[in-house]
Amino acid sequence: MKKNYFYIALVALALTGCADNLPTVYTPEGKPDITIPADAEAGELLIKFSPEMSDILDQAQLSKTRSGKATRSGIPSTDEVLAILGSYSFERVFPVDANTEARTRQAGLHLWYTVKFDKGTDLKAAAERLKQLGEISKVQTNGRIKRAYSTDTKRIYLSDKALQQKATRAAAEGEPNDPGFAYQWHYRNLGAGNYGFENLNDNNAGAEAGCDVNALEAWKTCSGDPSIIVAVLDEGVMYTHPDLAPNMWCNPGETTQGAKTDADGNGYEGDLHGYNFVEDSGNISWSDANDTGHGTHVAGTIAAANNNGIGVCGVAGGDGTTDSGVKIMSCQVFSGQNSVTLAGEARAIKYAADNGAVILQCSWGYNSSESSELQGYVPGPATEKEWAETYPLEKEALDYFINNAGSPNGVIDGGIPVFAAGNEYAPNPAFPGAYSKCVCVASLAADYTPACYTDYGQLVTLSAPGGDLEYYGKIGEAEDEYWAETAEQKGAVLSTMIKNGKPAYGYMEGTSMACPHVSGVAALGLSYAAKQHRHYRAADFIALMKKSVKDLDSHYAGGATKTYYMNHTTVGASPETVELGKYIGKMGTGLIDAAQLLSNIQNKEYSSDMKLPNMYVGIKKTSTLRLDSYFGGQMSGYSLTVANASVASAFVSGNVLSVKGFAAGSTTLTVTAADGTSQTVVVTVRKSAAGNGWM
Repeated sequence: MKKNYFYIALVALALTGCADNLPTVYTPEGKPDITIPADAEAGELLIKFSPEMSDILDQAQLSKTRSGKATRSGIPSTDEVLAILGSYSFERVFPVDANTEARTRQAGLHLWYTVKFDKGTDLKAAAERLKQLGEISKVQTNGRIKRAYSTDTKRIYLSDKALQQKATRAAAEGEPNDPGFAYQWHYRNLGAGNYGFENLNDNNAGAEAGCDVNALEAWKTCSGDPSIIVAVLDEGVMYTHPDLAPNMWCNPGETTQGAKTDADGNGYEGDLHGYNFVEDSGNISWSDANDTGHGTHVAGTIAAANNNGIGVCGVAGGDGTTDSGVKIMSCQVFSGQNSVTLAGEARAIKYAADNGAVILQCSWGYNSSESSELQGYVPGPATEKEWAETYPLEKEALDYFINNAGSPNGVIDGGIPVFAAGNEYAPNPAFPGAYSKCVCVASLAADYTPACYTDYGQLVTLSAPGGDLEYYGKIGEAEDEYWAETAEQKGAVLSTMIKNGKPAYGYMEGTSMACPHVSGVAALGLSYAAKQHRHYRAADFIALMKKSVKDLDSHYAGGATKTYYMNHTTVGASPETVELGKYIGKMGTGLIDAAQLLSNIQNKEYSSDMKLPNMYVGIKKTSTLRLDSYFGGQMSGYSLTVANASVASAFVSGNVLSVKGFAAGSTTLTVTAADGTSQTVVVTVRKSAAGNGWM
């Protein structure tokens, strides 16, 4: 019996067209032959100017205007070459945000531009000419990222009838009252017989107790914190879904999603809950016929509202009280049949860092370098070097997130990008997830065994439940969609979904579904760290996650085997019996364990106390800061001393510090808590209140 695959969440990006479908990078050295992919945006190239050109670009006002749009670069040799190629215009890849411009420049991202020619311009000729200029350090095409799964695949929903059956049961002590929790084995797995996991057809792949992220145990300690923001780069998240709305991020500078004004001046209009980078608009969408609900499903695993009596649970969805869960920021990179360009993808990544996200949830990636061409896959980059040379803008944007998300004085200094390993059953995970600074997630079935589709290998960081489907029981069709009337789903992941533009719940599987479990556990861990006033460097927190796991290798040793009904090699192949020993050491350090992570945080491993940050304020402006996070949770009893009262003044009300600027300059501020501990920081007063950034 061949496994029926009604929905495989293969979110691997493919840049289709020519035989080599990776956009070649053009450098002054010019070693690679120039290949223009068939799907490269007509009349567009991405170029990065050399750092020495920064002042000239400023003089031409390219880097100082918010949009960065112009018809000349101000660099004679560049403009001369471009004039030969035809009419053109420049646009900065990343819009100017005064609050983050200093670090944007430090990272060199202000030097990236999209140059647009006439649509009929020969891109190969343009790239050949531009790569010879010493003023330009990098040139690449601006292709569009694409899904590698079919958007017309039938969805599998949990019917209202099945949910209501569980809603009638009283939640056991310690359990949330969300009826769907009983189906979410990936949070608390009680083993075969509890979810319709009886062994089928000698597959010996039922559920095994404990194959979960141990969420129920973790929730006894912490269930989330609204200060932690997770950016979901995916289809648009249905921010009106009743199980997601309580935990959607709200941009404090905006009031209306999709407004035509940029109220907070960050370069993006109407971004209350995030931004649609596909359409370059604040209108986050999810109702296109080709939308799958993928982004909404992923978001629910991270932060569906817990203990609200409806639907399902999220790993870090809170405890049912107001603002108790982590927040979801929707960075839309897929919309219907459309997707972002590589420039749009980079903007989404940087936007997440600049607007408060500390975790980047990415259930996508290029195909594995070991994916089978016989199955129609076009292999992606094989090494970190090849990936970095092929997608330099993508790497630089990710490095920006890794280095600049969070705060040196907050719960985490830096950001954590979490990527799916890939779904081609390949012995090498896909990039960007395989990048050494990212967290790469492989997928498990409900019995600790690798899911039949998961990529694996030495570059995998962690594993998590992603599902391994086998359907049986009373499953019928309704309106061309599959409904699980008895909810007897073997090993799929249940989360929030969308049906005909309306809120729903349903099942998906894939490394796409394993990935948000790790993002959710990371968010839960940082939530607890914030409550414990602990501070981590991003790399140290990842190291802590890697040791907060359940062992997997012991399940694969001793000649253990598994029969896979998924077609691994060629169409029509028979079921394959695989020796699980080949996975030893290749599914990351183990299955992520939320309760173990919280325990390690409580033991203060890899962390330090939070430190009061330096403060920046404009003349006649006031900045505020909560003090309890920096002084062990003390809510009152603070005293203050300002060294130079002509520069700034300060006062405290309860646990809130307020600093007012009087004159440009700097002074020191000493805060002393009731227990006698004190910290001294620098207060800088500027003519503009543009944060600690570019003026």
